[in-house]
Amino acid sequence: MDAGLLSNEHMLAKDAGPTRKLKAHDEQERRKKLRFPVQRDLRYKLLKDGATLESGVGQTLDMGSGGIGFSTERDLPHRACIELSISWPVLLDETCAMRLVVFGRVVRNEAGKCACTVDKWEFRTQARVIPTSVRIDSKLQRWADAVRKDAVTPINRAC
Repeated sequence: MDAGLLSNEHMLAKDAGPTRKLKAHDEQERRKKLRFPVQRDLRYKLLKDGATLESGVGQTLDMGSGGIGFSTERDLPHRACIELSISWPVLLDETCAMRLVVFGRVVRNEAGKCACTVDKWEFRTQARVIPTSVRIDSKLQRWADAVRKDAVTPINRAC
């Protein structure tokens, strides 16, 4: 019986080496899930009690089911509630632009690079952008003005 115990203890001690290495690796690597390098434009909102405290823009650096790394113009407060609205590269029914909306908390901030958890997410359709200014081509405008002028002036008939 003692030999069996010694054998089990010896096995546990023998296997402890790789376990310690795994734990050390896990402590160095804060992410628990794999992230993929994805660069997409995003808008963010810092939220408190449902109200927007601050908003800004950035770009994703990497994304995974557990978190998102992104760049911002400034450092964001650690543990702040955040909403990210990320442009999605695939169209719905090949016609409608989509956004991935993520709710989470800021977990890391380093020189304009942030990371947040993914606590909740949803896809939303993106609003269509209506152009605010119309380009005026000067040649086309002169032609239209000339046509309009010709249509208004009376035709002189020789009798």
